[in-house]
Amino acid sequence: MFEKEKADVLKACLRMDKYGLIALSGGNVSLRMPTGEVIVTPSGMIYEDMVPEDMLVVDLDGNIIEGERKASVDTLALLYIFKHRPDINCVIHTHQPYATGLGLVMDEIPCNLTTLANATQGPVKVAPYSSAASMQMGIEAVENLGDSLAVVLKHHGVIGVGNSLKQAMYSVVYLEEAAKTIFIGYCLDKNMPMFTQEQIDRAVRVFKYYGQDTGELPEDLKY
Repeated sequence: MFEKEKADVLKACLRMDKYGLIALSGGNVSLRMPTGEVIVTPSGMIYEDMVPEDMLVVDLDGNIIEGERKASVDTLALLYIFKHRPDINCVIHTHQPYATGLGLVMDEIPCNLTTLANATQGPVKVAPYSSAASMQMGIEAVENLGDSLAVVLKHHGVIGVGNSLKQAMYSVVYLEEAAKTIFIGYCLDKNMPMFTQEQIDRAVRVFKYYGQDTGELPEDLKY
């Protein structure tokens, strides 16, 4: 069941490792199917040791439909997000150090880079602490995501979301890249310049035309 999608989820896990967003078995990836089932990564397995068959298929109540492994300990929180945000089809949870680090001293990561506007669609809020394996983790994510595609869980990590694996992956990868740059900027000058809302909105619109199958850039965005 869903063999291609399981393989895609595993590729996403390995990309998280490649881009330094997790270590060993940290974090998880979950993907909603058009028919309603959710593919979720197994608990406590090192990603490079996984095969697609290690993925689990569950329903929105957490019942295992397919798979022999134990599901991620965060499954209840992930399913809470899917239940309360029907527009979200993928959730990626990471422990990425720079974004999580900024979340220790900020209430919100400002959107003052084009890549962050592109990938998260605006500033990224920092949610109150919630422990791993708790439903509260999902509740805080839903309450603090807003229109953004990512949220920082204070003292914990990051949740990136999207309508696809690709969109969710872009959100966590570019959030980390932006967090590195913002960290450097704050080290040099805490009064660094910020984007205006108009600049953020423009960057979000431009990114909709990024790629090979998105059409031509409208004239009003060219100048």
